[in-house]
Amino acid sequence: MTQFFSYLAYTFFRFLSIFPLSALYIFSDVVFFVVYRLLGYRKFTVNQNLKNAFPEKSHEEIRKIKKEFYHHFCDTFVETIKLWGIRKEEIMKRCVCKNPDIFDNYKAQGKSVIAVTGHYGNWEWLSSFAIYNIGDFLPIYKPLHNKVFDKMYIKIREKLGSKTLAKNDTLRTMIRHKNQGHFTITAFIGDQTPNKRNLHYWTNFLNQDTPILQGAERIAKKLDQAVVYCKMTKLKRGYYEYEFIPITDEPKKTGENEITERHTQILESIIKENPAYWLWSHKRWKHKRNA
Repeated sequence: MTQFFSYLAYTFFRFLSIFPLSALYIFSDVVFFVVYRLLGYRKFTVNQNLKNAFPEKSHEEIRKIKKEFYHHFCDTFVETIKLWGIRKEEIMKRCVCKNPDIFDNYKAQGKSVIAVTGHYGNWEWLSSFAIYNIGDFLPIYKPLHNKVFDKMYIKIREKLGSKTLAKNDTLRTMIRHKNQGHFTITAFIGDQTPNKRNLHYWTNFLNQDTPILQGAERIAKKLDQAVVYCKMTKLKRGYYEYEFIPITDEPKKTGENEITERHTQILESIIKENPAYWLWSHKRWKHKRNA
């Protein structure tokens, strides 16, 4: 029965992807009413995260950010579905890279790149960067337990030329590309919560003691790859731009956790600029250092 409903949802989302975004945003508004007004999806988590991150903000300011977040959250859902059926010309107008030429120098040196980003803006739309045809764009993902939805998300992410990379295959695949002389840009999501085995590095992030994943830094040093941060900005509904901010092109010369700290600070500054577009429903602070 579960498999049947999964295929039903798969078919429904594929059908939705053929509609224009103007129509899908009407659907998003309906989803917002259900998720925010009726179900109150993870409202406690969102509220607590915002209060802890911004203790200086008033109740009214927190409420405003929270409501904007849920609107954006529902928009990212339909935008991700639309990615399955969007035309190349449309996504290039709606999601623009400001500085794709930043990779020219790295490519000339034969030095592949690790691009770190966070759950900000519409991170799924970043898979469209493959359109610029600079090198193999490899977004890392964690496979879903539901095989039907896992297949769906791989199709969506690879629609425009990205080559998804399962989390557990990351290092092995990156080493293979390096040995074969391929220029790659591997995308790491740097704000995920480490599992209990990887609670090694903690820092102050959004006013809270926070464990940070060190995978991007460790692999950058091991393979001697440049590191950049991908900063995404939401211009208006359905329109984004992003740029790559250099962190280092000599990772082996950086101090311990320097790269990790740098990309965490960049993300924090982006969130503080416009808090509504980060993934506040994520249980980012479920681990405590003392525990």
